[in-house]
Amino acid sequence: QVQLVESGGGLVQAGGSLRLSCAASGRIFSIYVIGWFRQAPGKEREFVAAITWSGRTTSYSDSVKGRFTISIDNANRVSLQMNSLKPEDTAVYYCAATNRRVSWVETQTYDYWGQGTQVTVSS
Repeated sequence: QVQLVESGGGLVQAGGSLRLSCAASGRIFSIYVIGWFRQAPGKEREFVAAITWSGRTTSYSDSVKGRFTISIDNANRVSLQMNSLKPEDTAVYYCAATNRRVSWVETQTYDYWGQGTQVTVSS
């Protein structure tokens, strides 16, 4: 089992920045990819970014490319630096983990999920 805990959400004005963190514990040696997803009210959960646990490969959705950066902080923590935030970035953000090597943008690829952290961007 892998446990994931997100932190760092909050309220920020448009154009501002936030840094989300995902702490992993348990069988972290089994993780191949950590992904970030988000879900706004009334919408489906959508892919934001992903990184291999080695840190060698990253992937971003078109909506956040150039504004968000995913990184490995240390042996058990992944961060999502979010800059130039927009009101449409408002959502609950989740980190997720998988040992699968394909389809990182699909929610069904991931076996483990955190509880989520709220990000609200005011206009």
